[in-house]
Amino acid sequence: MIFPPVIETLRSLIAINSVNSSYEGGPGERNIATWVRQFFEHRGIVVWELEVFPDRPNVIARLPGRDSSRRVILEAHMDTVSVQGMTIAPFEPRVEDGKVFGRGSCDTKAGLAAMMHAVASLHEEGITPPCEVWLAAVVDEEFSYRGVVKLCEELTAHAALVAEPTGMRAIIAGKGVLRWRIVVRGKAAHSSKPHLGVNAISHASRIVLAIEQDHARLAAKVHPLLGPATVNVGIIHGGVQVNFVPDECVIEIDRRLLPGETTPGVLAHYQALLDELKVQHPTFDAVMEPPMLTDEALETAADSAPAQLASAVLSEMGLDGALGGVPFGSDASKLSRQGIPSLIVGPGSIDQAHAAVEFVEIAEVERALAFYRNFIQRFE
Repeated sequence: MIFPPVIETLRSLIAINSVNSSYEGGPGERNIATWVRQFFEHRGIVVWELEVFPDRPNVIARLPGRDSSRRVILEAHMDTVSVQGMTIAPFEPRVEDGKVFGRGSCDTKAGLAAMMHAVASLHEEGITPPCEVWLAAVVDEEFSYRGVVKLCEELTAHAALVAEPTGMRAIIAGKGVLRWRIVVRGKAAHSSKPHLGVNAISHASRIVLAIEQDHARLAAKVHPLLGPATVNVGIIHGGVQVNFVPDECVIEIDRRLLPGETTPGVLAHYQALLDELKVQHPTFDAVMEPPMLTDEALETAADSAPAQLASAVLSEMGLDGALGGVPFGSDASKLSRQGIPSLIVGPGSIDQAHAAVEFVEIAEVERALAFYRNFIQRFE
């Protein structure tokens, strides 16, 4: 079967195992970075690698513009999450019912393939866009965002489009994320005399309930595009064996941030919850560790030039031009903090990202290619 070039590229990208090396068994992005670099080299497009970790580089391709002082960034990540729990062959791209299946098909190799062909097709047709275009294929989005952080060093640009699965809606707001651990310390004793010990698991349960009760406060503040902030206790572990009073218990928390919320402010609030529990329970002893992951929320002005153009292009294509928000984080927030008006626009649904059966619709990949081409030809 013969597929459009952008779908052939997508199938080639899926076939390369690029599971983030921070996950068990993940080889990282070296092989896919080489493939992306050679894609541009073979077409005579200027391309280079920017090392982030040893043998894990970002790949950047440059398309000259009429005004070299202005720049548009097209950004997509090359890494994927693990394949654990998948019920289809992760690296054997299958095309069926107008969909392409495989790990990364939706998140976010479809967007990457569409961006690659948008740049390559303009180059092949001899079209020079108003602004210089950088396509940045970056590493490590699925773990600690170090690829985009490296990209942002000394980067200037006037617009950025980040490929994440948004169903081809233009997204101007996304929640941030804060993850940290709370270590609860108790006192070990034999389970036949629990009064001689301090049960760390019992005290940890008080924290979980306090966070749950506090969640009502979050629900009272609603962002017009993102809804309320959320919090989830995702991991809890403690104890040594059943006949010991546990002397330690650890919980890990995921807090999704709204625009305007800061890491210090949020952590101070949860520290106050712990301080109150200490007053109520004298044997309570819990310490908040420094965050494992921090990322502030994205909020790009709806009246900014990139947002208005993206909305217009989508509407002209017969798609939904309304500017929206998403509950997940992305590389766009880091680009935004550099002062670059940033949007998230890409093919696929977030419901299929990381899924046991991951797929993207071929028609949406083709729409993404048309959108990216149109946007970079019109942004001035």
